[in-house]
Amino acid sequence: MPHMLKTVLAGVLAPEEAAQLYSAFDQVGDIVIIKVPDGLADKKKLIAEAILANVKTARAVFAQASAVRGDFRVRDLEHLAGENRTVTEYREHGCRFKVDVARAYFSPRLSTERQRIADLTQEGDVVVNMFAGVGTYSIIIAKKVRTARVYSIDSNPVANKLCIENARLNKVQDRVVPICGDASAVIAGQLGGVADRVLMPLPERAKEFIEPAVLALKETGGTVHYFAHVKADGKKEARASGEQDAHDAFRKYDHGVNAVTVVREVGPRIYQIVADVHVAAVKKAPALPAWAP
Repeated sequence: MPHMLKTVLAGVLAPEEAAQLYSAFDQVGDIVIIKVPDGLADKKKLIAEAILANVKTARAVFAQASAVRGDFRVRDLEHLAGENRTVTEYREHGCRFKVDVARAYFSPRLSTERQRIADLTQEGDVVVNMFAGVGTYSIIIAKKVRTARVYSIDSNPVANKLCIENARLNKVQDRVVPICGDASAVIAGQLGGVADRVLMPLPERAKEFIEPAVLALKETGGTVHYFAHVKADGKKEARASGEQDAHDAFRKYDHGVNAVTVVREVGPRIYQIVADVHVAAVKKAPALPAWAP
């Protein structure tokens, strides 16, 4: 929470209560999502009202009531103050996104990484985004690189519908192809051997999907952006641990790790990293009939 919020609450919270406040919250469009420590559960509405009064762009405040969970990566939210709705519009890098914070996964904390990967994408690249959510990576890439084609996969029907809407909203529906389904099955049945670049923005489980990610690459090889969580005492150690984790994940393939980016700390001594892994030419099994959108 911003320092001004702690100042506002200082008059109504005891010093030991104020010390429990988390130092940050997520704002998606005009919706704010906070984590309330158990010790402040009886003060959560007071905290929410203070946010609403001090964050001028906020129109609704929710508390995160569960961890992100399940195949759809959603979390329970408790309405605390302001408008009781979970759909909002979020803007990033010149793009507009319709987001439902309760029914589809979205994080505003990956903005820099989304731009970095878009900057790496080359003219004419075919990109497979294995866990696309509402389409943020896919649409930012397509908006920046107008000759790129992005297959945007997610198993959550709500996220897929929002991705379709967002592609139209940003006028990239001609080069972003939303597909609702399990990434492994979609690649095996429709997208084997098509990609220059594969995104794996599911750090909790990305290692389970290495084989389909490589299957999606062209026979000449390509780049996989591999997301993972690693334990480390600091960013330097996290970078080294991330590189080793990527080598372990791709050990079956002729590969090299071009770069490792430490995205953020997600817990005590737990860091999210992205490794840019180049996979050399891989012999493919006979392709299934080509699929066209």
